[in-house]
Amino acid sequence: MTAAIAATAANLYYSQPILPLIAREFNLTDAKTGSVVALTQFGYAAALLFISPLGDSLPRKRVIGILSILLVLSSTLAFAAPNLVVLLVSVFLIGLSANITQQLIPFAASMVKPEEKGATLGTLMMGLTVGILLSRTLSGSVAEYFGWRAVFAMSALLAAVFGLLLYKLLPHNTAHTSLNYKQLLKSTFVLYKKHKPLQIFTLAGASWFAAFNALWATLAIHVSHAPFNYNAQQAGLFGVIALAGVIGAKSSGKWVNKIGSKAMVKIALALIAIGFIITGLYVSSLVALIVGIILIDFGVFSAQVANQVRVFSIDPQAQSRINGVYMLGYYLGGALGSITGVKAYQYFAWPGVASVSLAFILIALLFNKFAPKSRNYHE
Repeated sequence: MTAAIAATAANLYYSQPILPLIAREFNLTDAKTGSVVALTQFGYAAALLFISPLGDSLPRKRVIGILSILLVLSSTLAFAAPNLVVLLVSVFLIGLSANITQQLIPFAASMVKPEEKGATLGTLMMGLTVGILLSRTLSGSVAEYFGWRAVFAMSALLAAVFGLLLYKLLPHNTAHTSLNYKQLLKSTFVLYKKHKPLQIFTLAGASWFAAFNALWATLAIHVSHAPFNYNAQQAGLFGVIALAGVIGAKSSGKWVNKIGSKAMVKIALALIAIGFIITGLYVSSLVALIVGIILIDFGVFSAQVANQVRVFSIDPQAQSRINGVYMLGYYLGGALGSITGVKAYQYFAWPGVASVSLAFILIALLFNKFAPKSRNYHE
């Protein structure tokens, strides 16, 4: 499940290092180029709203099988895209079908004891982190030698392989509710309205993920200009540096039960803020950029594991719907961050991206301050 999460989550980020290549072929402005990343995130957000709840009413194995087929088809469409419009449609569908990750995470959480959730989610998030971060390195390297379209051909092949493996190896599960689809969607909003902690956790997560995406949506563009002048492969290598997030995800799963989710999130957000301050102050320094990315990615994935532990503790009988609405807010925040980051870079270059991202982190700290302390949330 961890390997499948890594392979699937990678689809959300393959496009980031190859944005300059796509822009060159279709003759795009920076703003239009950023829409490729944003549409992928919006597709993922739409799936969180309309597909994630199905995990509570249908066998998750069946939902995952359908999404795997959609991922193969949409990646193939992106590979053959003749223009920007078709590419945007295809990346939206890729984002939609990447909901496989958000079927697997609550699936695993439902199979373990409450005291094991932190460690389990830490392991799954390690896979998610590897997928997100190495996707950029892999994408940049493939694009440099075979062109950006080859990245989507690779995506289709991996989706087919993991789709077959999941269909063969996943256990069967029974649905937690008999609600029809309309009732299921309605109940998702009811759950969000009912649980104030869920609202706070969602808004906090959306804020720090906006900062994260503002960074990664513009990094390839930033380092393709002076003084760096890196190509797509070199830009993708920043994903290797960001593997510090793997350590953050794994260690957070262990520490969350010792110091509490709220304290863990606060520490993580402080590290992210320091990372953005360093990159913003030393714009032309490669060392500062590397140190900043390490702190930012370590902090983001540490915060996410701690946050999801308390999200999954809210209502064990509605984990897919609660996770869906939480991740919907999370990735809407990511899409907002991508758009805001590109705009900030367009007008104020890298210091603008760092400043906007820092503002998002301060908002996240404010929301976390009002998060409840309760035994239900491992505090």
